[in-house]
Amino acid sequence: MDELVEHWTVLDDEADLVAGKRGATRLGFALFLKYYTRHGRFPRGRAEFPGEVVAFVARQMKVPGADFGLYEWSGRTIEYHRSQIREHLGFRVCSVQDAEKLTAWLAVSVAHAERNADRVREELLKHCRGECIEPLATDRITRMVRSALHAAEETWFSTLAARLTEEARARVLALVADEEEDEGQDDGDGESVLALVKAIPGNVSLESMLREIRKLTAIRAVGLPPGLFADVAPKVLASWRQRAAVESPSHLRRRAPEAAVTLLSALLVEREREVTDELVDLLIATVHRIGARAEQKVTKELINAFRRVAGKENILFSIAEASLAAPDGEVREVVFGSVRGGEQTLKELVHEYRTKGPVYRRTVQTTLKARTPTTTAGA
Repeated sequence: MDELVEHWTVLDDEADLVAGKRGATRLGFALFLKYYTRHGRFPRGRAEFPGEVVAFVARQMKVPGADFGLYEWSGRTIEYHRSQIREHLGFRVCSVQDAEKLTAWLAVSVAHAERNADRVREELLKHCRGECIEPLATDRITRMVRSALHAAEETWFSTLAARLTEEARARVLALVADEEEDEGQDDGDGESVLALVKAIPGNVSLESMLREIRKLTAIRAVGLPPGLFADVAPKVLASWRQRAAVESPSHLRRRAPEAAVTLLSALLVEREREVTDELVDLLIATVHRIGARAEQKVTKELINAFRRVAGKENILFSIAEASLAAPDGEVREVVFGSVRGGEQTLKELVHEYRTKGPVYRRTVQTTLKARTPTTTAGA
């Protein structure tokens, strides 16, 4: 009800226009007037009027709502009604000159920073309403939007290509050069530079990191100036980058040089940022992996260092008893044979002794110092 009252109440100055009209003509005129006041255009059919709207206006006009079905949508009467409504609200029909000015305004003020046709269309309709111009038919508006988007993009292509030197433009276009014309556009491993630039990183490994470094080096070797796209809207730059990423080299070669240079430059600039981020992620993951392995090794060594040999007193008693019983025998036969576990048990006993006191502390400190620089440097 609040919306009905706000948008569909016939005001006093509007009632003067309705005066003198009767029946379906009176109701149809009132509905057209309120619709135009709200939307800045005339309705295209009865379906644009919900039943509650027709009933609400009909009560004000003191006309049965069913009479709206008798209103004629073509002929001299409806054309006269439209003329009255335009004159009352200060609107005018869009002329050829108006259409040209609107398209030019759209290209300069909207389409240069917006590539979504629906949003450009919305801005056009808002501007028409602000200028009190009745918008054209849907298909004509669609053509105006496409024309504005094309004009804005062509202007960008010319402007951005002019910011590059001849040498830089040549290096960019060489990325999509025909293999028969240019056989040197590869990264040294038989892979084209463009394919390398488009490739995504692999799993965490030294090979992946080296490949990303090679990719970043190839991008920077093109020599694009910093700030090339500083005044380009991010969404526009992203759309160019996406187009260059999915188009084949042969398709890019068929484009105008300015267009190909701009699209490929957008791809290179965006990929340089992405590859830099990917390298950082790979480096962090590699450092974490190195740190985890170092911690595992230190932990293992410390666990081994804390391992104790059970029954040391019994072992020493057995060794002493066997030695006294056969003082002239060989150690391997007399001593080793008297201990359960033999030579290995005695080695573990000696290891336990050495890992105590100052000898143990020196061993642990040496191990940690050997591992700490790697982790710290990586961090």
